[in-house]
Amino acid sequence: MAKPKKEKNTASATNMERAKKRAKAGTPKRERRSLKEYFKGVRLEMKKVVWPTKKELGSYTVVVLLACAVFALAFWAIDSGFLALLKAVLGISIS
Repeated sequence: MAKPKKEKNTASATNMERAKKRAKAGTPKRERRSLKEYFKGVRLEMKKVVWPTKKELGSYTVVVLLACAVFALAFWAIDSGFLALLKAVLGISIS
């Protein structure tokens, strides 16, 4: 015997309902907390942070500044090379 075909709309609707039920079951409703409690939590987390010493901070700053300088020079060199290439190919002269 041939099996009766199910309509696609009802099957997809059933799947959507199941997905909604699973989503609701997996995510319990959160309690709404006050602004004061939020900042208490922020303060607690900030106490857990390991802050760098002045010496470490100075060395990190130097590394960042050097990295910025290296990248700036690299971009300038690439840009200048690309400009020179375009001038040569297109025969453009800028006075």
